[in-house]
Amino acid sequence: MFSLRKNKTKYEMDMCSGSIMKKMFLFTVPLMFSSILQLLFNAADIVVVGRFAGDNSLAAVGSTSSLINLLVNLFVGLSVGANVLVAHYYGAKEFDDLKKAVHTVITISIISGLIMTVIGVVGARQFLIWMDTPGKVLDLATTYLRIYFAGMVANMVYNFGAAILRAVGDTKRPLYYLMFSGVVNVVLNLIFVIKLDMDVAGVALATVISQCISAVLVIRCLIKETGGIHLDLRCLGIDKGNFIKILQVGLPAGFQGMLFSLSNVVIQSSVNGFGETIVAGNSAAANIEGFVYVAMNAFHQAAISFTSQNVGAGRYDRINKILYTAQLYVFLVGLGLSMVVIALGEPLLGLYTNSPTVVDAGLVRLKYIVSLYFLCGMMDTMVGSLRGLGYAIMPMIVSLIGACGLRLVWIATVFQMPEFHTIEMIYITYPVSWFLTLMAHVICFIIVRRKLPKGIDA
Repeated sequence: MFSLRKNKTKYEMDMCSGSIMKKMFLFTVPLMFSSILQLLFNAADIVVVGRFAGDNSLAAVGSTSSLINLLVNLFVGLSVGANVLVAHYYGAKEFDDLKKAVHTVITISIISGLIMTVIGVVGARQFLIWMDTPGKVLDLATTYLRIYFAGMVANMVYNFGAAILRAVGDTKRPLYYLMFSGVVNVVLNLIFVIKLDMDVAGVALATVISQCISAVLVIRCLIKETGGIHLDLRCLGIDKGNFIKILQVGLPAGFQGMLFSLSNVVIQSSVNGFGETIVAGNSAAANIEGFVYVAMNAFHQAAISFTSQNVGAGRYDRINKILYTAQLYVFLVGLGLSMVVIALGEPLLGLYTNSPTVVDAGLVRLKYIVSLYFLCGMMDTMVGSLRGLGYAIMPMIVSLIGACGLRLVWIATVFQMPEFHTIEMIYITYPVSWFLTLMAHVICFIIVRRKLPKGIDA
């Protein structure tokens, strides 16, 4: 056993004392920039393809996003369980269990990556066919998807490794790693697509190489650690007890993410029916709104880490304030960024394509979805707080019924009516489902919080 003071690095954060507002700001800013940078580099993929390979290539890359999320989210959900477990042990100063958890988490990431590689490479074309991907872009989309999934081990290792670092309050080093690997990604995009004329294959290969770099950097970071999150590659393996605890939170989170993505796949299939122009505009607009989403999602991550550490330390008196602070931040950030995106919608979409009709199609999505996007951020922050408290099944069920269920029922009923068979009727389901699900999560939190201690005695 060793003391927290002796082994704590300058990157770690004690979330169980001091100003919540200040520490949450310090925690979320690097995380926010990390996520935005990651999207910037992903946007570079789409911009380079749209500008130098054409609208069909743009549609091919864009049409795979919902499918990638569907296949990946189950395993990424496990990283949520890893975050909760590591943060709990860190807050409770149970360092022996913390070490076991770290090695279990990294082992799970490797196994998850291998499974996803096989599923993605083998099933890519058939999945896209089931999604009614337009014939003009099917071959290009299949090529992109297969190469992308070939690098899934690196993707999983980075995500799980970053979850470990976030759990102890370190959001700075993941930012540094993404900055470096992202620059490599952009440079390789330009070389592979413009110089070597590799089209979507070049974009996918650049992405895989950059993911490998970020994975190596995060593993190197954990190996060099001397505290409770030190990684010894010789000790990789799965501790049964920790594995079960990760599954208890991670599987519901993963299933929720996967089923959310399934509803988005159904919606993407409906969008695909409107042709290549709408698909391309929808893809570009979705990429832009992704910047607003990941900025807000930083507070979802903060709610998980802050709540988990304080539960581990028995500081239940800080739980409500953590939630109030996260919700205030996410509302301000979500509303502010949404206003900027809507005001600059046309020039932003113009970065992705030279086609005025594609830009117009993208503006329609921005109008209906981005204006109320802060509701999505507030909904996710409620989920983060509940997961941090150790509740995983409840927010999963509420989210699936309130968001996924409503969207799918709408697509299967109202949208099928001729007078409502428009792209606007697809987009409007998003803000409605966010609001209803947010209200349900608030009720759940009130019920859960009443069952927990109010003071510092666990």
